Amino acid sequence: MNTMAPTRPTERHGCRIRLTARPAAAAEARSQVGEVIGAWQPPVDPDVAILLTSDLVTNAIRHAAGGTITLAVRCGHGQLRVDVDGAAGVGSARADTPVDAQIGPGLILVATLSDEWGFYRTPAGQAVYFALTFQPGRADDGGYGLG
Repeated sequence: MNTMAPTRPTERHGCRIRLTARPAAAAEARSQVGEVIGAWQPPVDPDVAILLTSDLVTNAIRHAAGGTITLAVRCGHGQLRVDVDGAAGVGSARADTPVDAQIGPGLILVATLSDEWGFYRTPAGQAVYFALTFQPGRADDGGYGLG
């Protein structure tokens, strides 16, 4: 008798973490993203995800309009995505400004190491995000369906 293992469905995960805009927030964000990656096991380089998260949170702390920063981590559609909201004034992002001119010193790593990055306006000011595409053959595909 031939039986096939059921295929794992594409799973989606997400979490939101509120951080106080203070220097310790970057370390807290690194820890939180490390825990999330450990729990979800997405096929991405965790060191890169943690480094880029630290960069975005550090920028948000420097430019935060309020007392809190929201870190959102999502997995699905073949990627890990991290958004940092509450970063009013990060970069000089304007719709009519070329992307090259919008990359400040704090976003060079994000632009270089991520597969996708960008920014958008929010009620808190501005959010900046990066995405890392799942890497086929990296550990286990974590049930995220790489196809």
